[in-house]
Amino acid sequence: MDVVFGIPVIGFVLQFLAYLVDAIFTTNLPAQTLQLATPIALGALCGVMCERSGVVNIGIEGMMLTCAFVGFMAAMVVHEAMPGAVAGPFGFTPALVIGVLAAIAAGMLVSLLHAWLSITVRADQIISGTVINIIALGLTGYLNRLIKPSGSAGTLDALRPPHELLDLPIIGWIVKMFFTSGPITTAVIFLVVILQVLLFRSRWGLRTRAVGEHPRAADTVGIDVIRVRYRNVILGGIFAGLAGAWLTLEFNASFQNGMTANRGFIALAAVIFGRWTPIGAFGGALLFMVWEALGIAIRSNPPPGDLGVFLSGIQASYPSMYNNFFGALPYLLTLVVLAGVVGRSVPPAADGQPYVKEGAT
Repeated sequence: MDVVFGIPVIGFVLQFLAYLVDAIFTTNLPAQTLQLATPIALGALCGVMCERSGVVNIGIEGMMLTCAFVGFMAAMVVHEAMPGAVAGPFGFTPALVIGVLAAIAAGMLVSLLHAWLSITVRADQIISGTVINIIALGLTGYLNRLIKPSGSAGTLDALRPPHELLDLPIIGWIVKMFFTSGPITTAVIFLVVILQVLLFRSRWGLRTRAVGEHPRAADTVGIDVIRVRYRNVILGGIFAGLAGAWLTLEFNASFQNGMTANRGFIALAAVIFGRWTPIGAFGGALLFMVWEALGIAIRSNPPPGDLGVFLSGIQASYPSMYNNFFGALPYLLTLVVLAGVVGRSVPPAADGQPYVKEGAT
């Protein structure tokens, strides 16, 4: 094996693959990937809900940022009013519960605005989403500087399964991946499966897909196209709200200007990569973020052999470039995937097309 690993270039590739396989089963790389992919996956579910109904939503970035700010501020207000509250399972306190609910409510309200502009006013849906992004970035930044919040309401904690369960073969690895993170991260896999089943195995899902593919035909069989689109866009705001809550109430304990860091746009790429399906979008989110998680793993535990020496040397000599490289990989991969997938992925036929009921003036 050492002879094979010593082959120029090929040996480095084989060492990297061996390290990757070992990291998946012996480190927290899967759990780290799932955690980093959580806001991407939730934003992608919001996009699937909207676009399967025929409404393009590029305002996911602004929705997530708004929800992150509102959730954090609501949690701070309650925390200051109830500073000695006892935490329950997952580290839930009244402040964090109210913060998550406030983030969800904010997501639904911003989604209602997008639905009104896109469905009732019939404004250009790209412009509507862009306006939401610009307003969210400017308004949250201004209010953050104006209010200058200090302190923290804490963060949601993991369930912490027993060590005996984590030590079990295979089962322990799965439990460690899904149940050693916060509740929002843990809930993502269940939300993906539930939405996948509902979208393709329920009456609601059939109506949603009909409205997104051929709204005129759906209207002729008695489906209220406007109502279905409004409902799904607003419900999609729940996922954007959870993504925002994850940023400030689970992953961080503070709000920073522009902290979404373009995750909403990566979520849109995951929607396209996953061909407008919840499971496909979730897979895209994991694919995009596994490289950032891998960068974190390599920094803390470099691979053995020549590859580890090479990477450690680069990290020591050029720490900023090394960190930025792994941080930029999800965005570079997004561009590569979109360049190869966009032409092959077919969106719902009526996606982005306002619907005017026959006879309406």
